[in-house]
Amino acid sequence: MSSVLPLLIDHAPNGDERLGPRHNALAQPYQFAPSPILERQNARESNARSYPRRLPIALKRGQGLYVEDVEGRVFIDCLAGAGTLALGHNHPVVVQAIQQVLRDELPLHTLDLTTPVKDDFVETLFSLLPPEFARDARIQFCGPTGADAIEAALKLVKTATGRQTMLSFHGAYHGMTQGALNLMGNLGPKVALGGSGSGVQFLPYPYEYRSPFGLTSEGTVAASLHYIETILTDPEGGVCLPAGMVMEIIQGEGGVIPAPDDWVRGIRKITQNADVPLILDEVQSGFGRTGKMFAFEHAGILPDVLVLSKAIGGSLPLSVVVYRGELDQWRPGAHAGTFRGNQLAMAAGSATLRHIRRERLQDNAERMGQRLQNHLRQLQSDHHCIGDVRGRGLMIGMEMIDPDARPNSLGQPAAAPGLASQLQRACLERGLILELGGRHGSVVRLLPPLTISEQEIDLVADIIAASMALVARRAPTAESFMYNKC
Repeated sequence: MSSVLPLLIDHAPNGDERLGPRHNALAQPYQFAPSPILERQNARESNARSYPRRLPIALKRGQGLYVEDVEGRVFIDCLAGAGTLALGHNHPVVVQAIQQVLRDELPLHTLDLTTPVKDDFVETLFSLLPPEFARDARIQFCGPTGADAIEAALKLVKTATGRQTMLSFHGAYHGMTQGALNLMGNLGPKVALGGSGSGVQFLPYPYEYRSPFGLTSEGTVAASLHYIETILTDPEGGVCLPAGMVMEIIQGEGGVIPAPDDWVRGIRKITQNADVPLILDEVQSGFGRTGKMFAFEHAGILPDVLVLSKAIGGSLPLSVVVYRGELDQWRPGAHAGTFRGNQLAMAAGSATLRHIRRERLQDNAERMGQRLQNHLRQLQSDHHCIGDVRGRGLMIGMEMIDPDARPNSLGQPAAAPGLASQLQRACLERGLILELGGRHGSVVRLLPPLTISEQEIDLVADIIAASMALVARRAPTAESFMYNKC
């Protein structure tokens, strides 16, 4: 950005005085009033829109960690395109890569015809994969979203195995297309469709704070693995051998739930013994987000199929499936998509991936994520309505509960979605954008860019603390969620 925006602090992080948090962010909350642009959006856009309902802002420009709205208010963006903006808004390496494609008059759209830009992208991506996985791997370019890559992965394993059923997990999120929706744990989007879920067997995820077995962490891991192995080996279990298992190493939309490494290793062993392809959805967790280049590296395993999107396009739409060569049994044209040849996204993606590796931003994500979790755990000690703080790297969740309400039917703390929503709003008023997720929308989620600094982490924590102090003074309303409706 060439223009200098109004200074909102004395000195912005790293000496950058174009965009930065306000020094008075904790003292003078933003006021939000109806605006013509938001009213037009409300009148014209589908009822299915979601983010504007909780974040009533109209954005004008962005830079790094920060965005400015049309009213001139500056926000710290800890949503970052749901993890798409690994380097934040308009990072110089991304902007330069896009501008170079335009200057060179390269084709912007090529279907699946190859180009030097595409070749460079593939080589860059494969150089980041574990060598033993990349050695014989194949790549399929998909439509612009992670959901389309999930659809491709389903077709791939069904074609290769000749089987039809799939295994998925409670709390899973893999996209909103029909096949991906069948894999979703959240019942809400399924109700209007008659409870779709055909051909999918759901399994318990090792959600340590709310164990599906009512056990300790170690007991939950052991019980889950035992149950899943039984499903795949019991001749009276009623579940046919599946075409594949789809799994997130860290559930994102499901509430930022990291799977213990021992459990991940156990799942890999079980699926290998049963000859069931393991599909890892790293759409949100991939490319340094969790403190390693890929989340599966924490457990030291390899997938059969890897689904990638979001950060892979350097902020532009792109998704791919990378898989073991022996699964490459589908026919030409078995999966296609008009926009799978997005050259700008490939150029921006290559630049982003190289920058992450060169600057070791996965290490920064590990350090900054731990720093933020330490702040939030200190806040937890002051507020009993914070039930759990968890995550890995810069994929962090804080679960809100009502400690005074009656526990649910399983004896677990009552979820407090109303409190989470109030906290989200209070943070927005103080210049911080964050998101909600998890059971009943009671988990506050943070996905800041991997470039965030210590000073910015501390400021984020300060804003959350000030907002928490405000909403905690309001007596929470007991919220009871006992049974599902579907």
